[in-house]
Amino acid sequence: MNRITNLLRPVPDLRATGEKIKLLMDAGGISVRDLQSVFGFEHPQAVYAWLNGRNLPTVDNLLVLSELFDVTIDEIVRKKFVG
Repeated sequence: MNRITNLLRPVPDLRATGEKIKLLMDAGGISVRDLQSVFGFEHPQAVYAWLNGRNLPTVDNLLVLSELFDVTIDEIVRKKFVG
């Protein structure tokens, strides 16, 4: 029972995840406009929200990003621990 009461829960770190997406974009030469096109977004605000740590991509969008960047979702989504 002690393990359960002392468990630190992993939660997504939005800011670090946005920074990771930006690093992957830079490494792959991918622009915000490129991602906007891949996802069929009319406006780039969703991508900017990811990059600025305001929102996370949905699971289906994370799957696309993982394929695009050739990494696992775990490599994209950064986490922090809360008690």
